[in-house]
Amino acid sequence: MRMSRRPIATAALGVAMLIATRNFRPALAQSDETPADAVEAFRKAMVARDHNAFNALCAAQLSYGHSGGKIQTKEEFILAATSENSKWKTLEFANVRNTVAGPNAISRFTLNGEVETDGRAEPVSIGVLMVWQKQGEAWKLLARQGFKTEK
Repeated sequence: MRMSRRPIATAALGVAMLIATRNFRPALAQSDETPADAVEAFRKAMVARDHNAFNALCAAQLSYGHSGGKIQTKEEFILAATSENSKWKTLEFANVRNTVAGPNAISRFTLNGEVETDGRAEPVSIGVLMVWQKQGEAWKLLARQGFKTEK
């Protein structure tokens, strides 16, 4: 009995699709599956200048890029973010979008606020890209890049 390869290929494709859809989890199904809570915790840590929160939220390999081009390690970032030289008077993350890709996630938003440095307040409005990695049960910030946005 001679059998065409087409029905076999079609059946194999159907089985593969069935397996793929059984394991499919929508990227934005639930808040705890995205870094949404971690993004908000990071914003609160910025306002509070909370060393312990930053240490818990950031991966050891953190690469933290500022909109002006400065790049910092985890230790350099935490030292600067918790210093007495500047503080956030207001800070909001607008239009936060989180996309999960396996054990990683990308967060994009606009950072708006007013920062006081050496007694002088300045408005800040930049775009931010964060790359998170699921480590155990927690999202850890692996990379962050700020960038100037078009006005």
